[in-house]
Amino acid sequence: MSSRETLDALLEEHGTTYAEEAGIRLRDTPQPLYQLLVLSHLLSARIRASVAVASARALFSHGMRSPRRMADATWQQRVDALGEGGYRRYDERTATQLGDGAELLLDAYGGDLRRLRGDADGDTDALRSGLRRFPGMGPAGADIFLREVQAVWPEAAPYLDSKALQGAERLGLPTSPTGLRRLADGREPAVLAAALVRAALDKDVVDSVRPTG
Repeated sequence: MSSRETLDALLEEHGTTYAEEAGIRLRDTPQPLYQLLVLSHLLSARIRASVAVASARALFSHGMRSPRRMADATWQQRVDALGEGGYRRYDERTATQLGDGAELLLDAYGGDLRRLRGDADGDTDALRSGLRRFPGMGPAGADIFLREVQAVWPEAAPYLDSKALQGAERLGLPTSPTGLRRLADGREPAVLAAALVRAALDKDVVDSVRPTG
């Protein structure tokens, strides 16, 4: 199986971004960008990605789709929604962080992450630093956000971090961003990054693309 065939199979079977999986219709507008921030926060914890996605969907289904609605929700409402999604190990701390992060976004950026983008002025490192201001958003959370947001913030693309490159290695694909971009031949970078991360996180993804025996 050639590298191109492997990549084609990966994208066909697993080419779904985490934002899509969480029901976020990602656009360069305040509400979906905020929802991506919440999802990135949840995905950065040491729990299964499926639990993080389910918990994001639960928060949104309970109305916490904007920083104002998140800030106005009670701590217990946030805890309950996280628990509904299965996010129980870190639910209390995360509920606090989500409330504090929503308040920070409202105070510092008027609830609009596009202002953070404007402050960064095309500098991905500045974007990453700005994202890490939010409680619970460490390096992993910032990487997740940038992998996904490159679909609507082209200055961040192509963003293939160490987790995406780990997936490429597991699949026997090029392990440099340049080599992967060449192989992808213009494919949507956010979809490529998400598919590679799925391979890094789940051996079944690798086996489905490159069956053994």
